[in-house]
Amino acid sequence: MGMHQFIQGLNNLESLRRAPGFFKYAEHSVAAHSFKVAEIAQMLGDIEEEAGNPVNWQMLYEKALNHDYTERFIGDIKTPVKYATPTLREMLADVEASMTENFIQNEIPAPFQDRYRRRLSEGKDESLEGQILSISDKVDLLYESFGEIEKGNPEQVFLDIYTESLSTILDFKSRPSVQYFLKNVLPDMLEEQFGDRDLLAQLTRDTLAAADAKE
Repeated sequence: MGMHQFIQGLNNLESLRRAPGFFKYAEHSVAAHSFKVAEIAQMLGDIEEEAGNPVNWQMLYEKALNHDYTERFIGDIKTPVKYATPTLREMLADVEASMTENFIQNEIPAPFQDRYRRRLSEGKDESLEGQILSISDKVDLLYESFGEIEKGNPEQVFLDIYTESLSTILDFKSRPSVQYFLKNVLPDMLEEQFGDRDLLAQLTRDTLAAADAKE
């Protein structure tokens, strides 16, 4: 028993496409998504530390790089399906956890198994690192949907994904990293020149207003 299957799984992630079943101008793989989330998490971690919040960098990188590794077992299921009912979401989580544990026991050498249980477990927890992962994941999804909207993709789903991603980011608006993103990054995104710019700007304003109204 070596680490061959773990490394082989990285190739599986490279061939797994994000947002399956929808027309896209640009395809994104789960492997590419994991890399981008790690880079975004690094940026947000820097911002948090500048604000006086110490970051456990090992934990952050482990969470970011591995957060979707288990999709090699069940694939990237469409978000509307994945969250259709709490029962279905729980069932999918149970299947994923069972397959992950089976993989660890059968393919990961015993001295490393506890490390990989930690790395392949759900990383979006209440810790600072877990919150940064949640934000980073949605920032990348926001940019993926923005890229399709910018190119004029007519699929309504990308407007829905954009809104859902921004709404989730706003759930963490008390974090300095999110405040920085809203003040310094999002406005630059909306300054890009593209056909549906006014529509997206209005959608952004509506989403921000809805988040303010919930407070």
